[in-house]
Amino acid sequence: MRLAQLKLVLWILVGTLVGIGCYAFVYAKGYSYLVNDPSACANCHAMNDQYAGWTKSSHHSAATCNDCHTPHNIFGKYAVKASNGFFHSFYFTTGKYPDVIQITKFDREVVESACRHCHSAITQAIDPASGHGTAEGIHCTRCHLSVGHSESSASLRFKSPAISSAEFGFTELTPALPERL
Repeated sequence: MRLAQLKLVLWILVGTLVGIGCYAFVYAKGYSYLVNDPSACANCHAMNDQYAGWTKSSHHSAATCNDCHTPHNIFGKYAVKASNGFFHSFYFTTGKYPDVIQITKFDREVVESACRHCHSAITQAIDPASGHGTAEGIHCTRCHLSVGHSESSASLRFKSPAISSAEFGFTELTPALPERL
């Protein structure tokens, strides 16, 4: 008899979690994140400036959000989308989502990799790993911070205090340095 009660409680718990998960997925338009539609990124108010900036950017006709913000392989793309989706949902649900969009060190590397992938003919000429040029430690976003978005939405903040402006590729001579929170 005890085992039957335990199974019933377990099924009720699983059913409740699945029900809440499905409701949240539909309510938060989670299905929209499974496609390549940039308007999905503007489902939440925090991304409105970035989306509006992208619609006016030079990349609007050449790249979607996923082209720059997810790896260029199917597993990496959906792994990053799942991770980012989980944390976005968690921070919104708990109310701890910052008003100013922040980029993590990992996501910054994803963006850097995307730049180098799409613009490989240019980046190979300056990348020290290719044996040409001497641009060690330089990130594309050092000079091209607002390429995918607008100038106002490019004033991004750093999520981890361990990420300095120098690590991001900025120097003291770079105008309009983003400030850490």
